[in-house]
Amino acid sequence: MQQLTDEGRRVVDDVARRHGFSSDAVLCMLLAVSAGYGNQAQFNHPEFGGMGQWSMGGMTMIGDMFNNYLKGRVDSLCQELASHIQGQPLFQVPAQSQSQSQGGGWQGQTGGSHQQQSNGYGGTGSSLFVPSASSNWWPADLGMAGSTGGQNNLRYAYFPAARRLAVDINGQVSVYDTGQHQIGGFSQQQSGDQSITFTSQFGLVRVADLPRINPVNPGAAPQQPYASQPDPWVPPAQSAPAPMPAPPPPPPPPMANSMASSPPNPFGPPPAQHDEIVSLIEKLAELHKKCILTDSEYEAKKAELLSRL
Repeated sequence: MQQLTDEGRRVVDDVARRHGFSSDAVLCMLLAVSAGYGNQAQFNHPEFGGMGQWSMGGMTMIGDMFNNYLKGRVDSLCQELASHIQGQPLFQVPAQSQSQSQGGGWQGQTGGSHQQQSNGYGGTGSSLFVPSASSNWWPADLGMAGSTGGQNNLRYAYFPAARRLAVDINGQVSVYDTGQHQIGGFSQQQSGDQSITFTSQFGLVRVADLPRINPVNPGAAPQQPYASQPDPWVPPAQSAPAPMPAPPPPPPPPMANSMASSPPNPFGPPPAQHDEIVSLIEKLAELHKKCILTDSEYEAKKAELLSRL
């Protein structure tokens, strides 16, 4: 293990006190960040939720994947340690030492046959970061990525100069235009859709909300076909439902009673009705003669019938 300088021990103790971690945990992370040259780290410590990875401006992953509070503390710790590494030497430099970068790892040789390689303090397993240009999975016209990351069957590469973001889900590569976003970090949802979000000066943004584009250089063939494939986060468009049949026309209104709808005859009742009224008056006269109707009853009925004429 590399030995800390006096300044390095002071930085470790000060950072541990302010971030609420033990000095041993901070030293573990310092070695991991140093192995990644201040840009990325692979670590394994109980205070950090077990095994995890961190990338400057990229994704932070810890073993306790649902503990977002701890994830934020780890990201803040790594950011500060990266600034200390770039500012001043924190480790003692052994005599006749050589160092060589191997894709974000650290390899040192001291004096001859002794060789040590590390992917981060305490780290085991393969890296999720893409170290070699020969293994780039994104379109070649995008160039070198500023930050990369991934988990399970999803990985991403961010290109700040070109304002592009490439995402690979199950071998399907999509390229998005990040526009005016100044991306500060990515995170991956653990739900079924495995959607990626990032933070910028505009707040939290879903990658699925970015415009999906063709390659930066239309003349260059991408290493993975993606322009003709659907956006993995956009559900397939559903066919429009068949139009509802037009409702049947309303039935015609029923015929009104002919007598009710017929206007009254201004010239009096028809002859048949006239004869009936006269016949009724004659019958009333016979009943009056037989004293069946009184004078008042006879006159009242007679007047009623005459009013109909």
